[in-house]
Amino acid sequence: MPAEAPAHAVLQRNGLGILLRMAAMVCMAGLGALVKACSERGAPVLEIIFFRNAFAFIPVLFYVWRTSGFSVLKTARPGGHAARSTIGLMGMVCGFTALSMLPLTEATALSFAAPLFMTALSVPILKERVGVHRWGAVMVGFLGVLIMIRPDPSHMATLGTVFGLAGAVGAAGAMIAVREIGRTEPGPTIVFYFTLAGMLLGLASLPFGGWVIPDTTTLIMLVCTGLLGGTGQLFLTEALRRAPVAVVAPFDYTQLVWASIIGFLIWDEIPRAATLAGACVVAASGVYILLRETRRFRGR
Repeated sequence: MPAEAPAHAVLQRNGLGILLRMAAMVCMAGLGALVKACSERGAPVLEIIFFRNAFAFIPVLFYVWRTSGFSVLKTARPGGHAARSTIGLMGMVCGFTALSMLPLTEATALSFAAPLFMTALSVPILKERVGVHRWGAVMVGFLGVLIMIRPDPSHMATLGTVFGLAGAVGAAGAMIAVREIGRTEPGPTIVFYFTLAGMLLGLASLPFGGWVIPDTTTLIMLVCTGLLGGTGQLFLTEALRRAPVAVVAPFDYTQLVWASIIGFLIWDEIPRAATLAGACVVAASGVYILLRETRRFRGR
């Protein structure tokens, strides 16, 4: 029926946004493992940030060349890109620092506070409508995160935990900024200028003696952070351009599955019973969001 066409189109866009978000989580789990491993091998956080962004230009520029062409890099909103990059890089520095201090699974779990912040910010800033059901699902997902990290006063006081939560706030603010600037700016443009800003930030630390000369293995790993991070960043940006924050954010939780597998294989990290229980809660939250969106656009 013609009247159903717009609703069907919106449902398709939301579904594609969810798939892109889940693909991004696979990349982000791998990136987190590489960041942690490079840090353990002596690479400073700002040096890692340089490589993560410098070599991210390879997938980013290839994507631009194959899709829209390099003319898309022209922008009339340098201030918007500067704000998005500043917020995003603050979150990146905090998140990478947390990875260097905490087990991979725990640092990943802390990052899951971001969807709650994103949903809350999407209402006053982006004027998005978030229904009671989606609010409830996100809140339940956040409770699942709390179960996983088992917060208590002594635990929350650790420096790594503080950096992890700060990274989650920064990530939430960055994604809100992406959603806002994405109303007028193409995804490749947003990713390009963020990547450029990250590379310049990391490079700026070089004169201050904040770098070390990596061995061959570490150098390869540093290069891979850029390739994987650039690909994941493209998926993240495109997901937010196709679907509202509150729809795609709960699917960040799938990153825990991959982080848990990698953590076990590389660092012998065995998820606690609380981690598994919390993972079930957040997975149920994400599935409920998807089912709710499907029924809403089918008019049930």
